[in-house]
Amino acid sequence: MKYQRVKKKKEFKKILTAGKRAYSASVTVVYLPAEGTSMAVCVGKKYGKSVQRNHIKRLLREAFRAQGDFPLPYSFLLIPKPAESYSFESFRRDIHSIFKREKLADD
Repeated sequence: MKYQRVKKKKEFKKILTAGKRAYSASVTVVYLPAEGTSMAVCVGKKYGKSVQRNHIKRLLREAFRAQGDFPLPYSFLLIPKPAESYSFESFRRDIHSIFKREKLADD
């Protein structure tokens, strides 16, 4: 799947203030219709040191890529929920269920 990365603070704020939120056991997804598909991951310092935070970001990005292509362009913001441990499979499953429930994917 091809997507752009959200990098600017202005874009983050726009998604957070105007976007819709969808919740699951391990992740919160904030999404907003956009001109092209874009994605960002927010992992704060409460999730551990930089090694742990970067691991969580890699897992979330890979779980997002596993969803395939989207019929409509959206901007996504993925926010993990605090937990003892994180796994690719739980993120993939929860992101898939959110996309299916919110009708964001083709499934």
